[in-house]
Amino acid sequence: MPDLSSTATRTQQIAFIDTHTGGEPTRIIWELPEVLQGRTLPEKLHDFRQRFDHYRRAIVCEPRGSDVMVGALVTDPIQDGSTAGVIFFNNVGYLGMCGHGSIGVAVALQHAQRIGTGRLRLDTPVGTVELELHDQHHVSVHNVPSYRYLKQVEVVLDDQLSVHGDVAWGGNWFFICEDHELDVHLDNVQALTDRAWQIRHRLKELNITGENGAEIDHIELLGAPSDPRHADGKNFVLCPGGAYDRSPCGTGTSAKIACLAADNALAPGQVYRQESIVGSRFDVSYSRLDNQQIQPVIRGSAFVNAEGRIILDPQDLFGLGIG
Repeated sequence: MPDLSSTATRTQQIAFIDTHTGGEPTRIIWELPEVLQGRTLPEKLHDFRQRFDHYRRAIVCEPRGSDVMVGALVTDPIQDGSTAGVIFFNNVGYLGMCGHGSIGVAVALQHAQRIGTGRLRLDTPVGTVELELHDQHHVSVHNVPSYRYLKQVEVVLDDQLSVHGDVAWGGNWFFICEDHELDVHLDNVQALTDRAWQIRHRLKELNITGENGAEIDHIELLGAPSDPRHADGKNFVLCPGGAYDRSPCGTGTSAKIACLAADNALAPGQVYRQESIVGSRFDVSYSRLDNQQIQPVIRGSAFVNAEGRIILDPQDLFGLGIG
């Protein structure tokens, strides 16, 4: 059982703003009670993980949060010309990049009167991303360079179903599968979750990884859009902690677009409309880079839906979260 008294002798408070991007929540934290050490975002993330992981649990896990919640710690900028740095985390660990979270951070920064509309840059542990805040809710994210690493890898599941998928990078590693034989519909979430979880565990058993042995911790199952007039495709994305993404997933959509670009199925500048399992949408286009990678641009919207202070009481047995 967590013991807050082992990490603090007095009640602590952490200010937050909650947003949702296409239904997917982000809890934005302006500062921790402790100062992270390190000159780079990867160094700060390492310090967060090694010394202060209890704050991650306290912020996003039950009883304050849930498996769906993504946290975003805003830091001072690292690179010249950047507006801020950000470290993303969830119920089981840390994320390199988060598309829906970046949109939420931009909207929260404006809500807190730290920025106005226009362009801004966010430093992340996997690189600096440029955003454009169009108005109070709408944001375009120029994501990190994305690419397909492996094409149509076969995975045979325990029930002998053979599925195939592309392994691609969009800020996180994805296995993107279309022949999973399930309807991508909100009423089918449990079956989709089970199938995606099977695929993820089978990838690990078969030692199928991203580049340099990186774990593939996101599974993206593709399906037909609810209405072809309003979207080009629909996805179900299972996140590392076992929760599904309510948004169309910014890094997952970037990985999908990288695969379309590699197959010459989507032209540079052409807009692809990605629908989520709950019906929200991102509009995505890309430009080609010199190294066979692409630069995705994701447009979506976020809304502030809560703000306040997290209270960490040393006498609270569940003050550091459940899990």
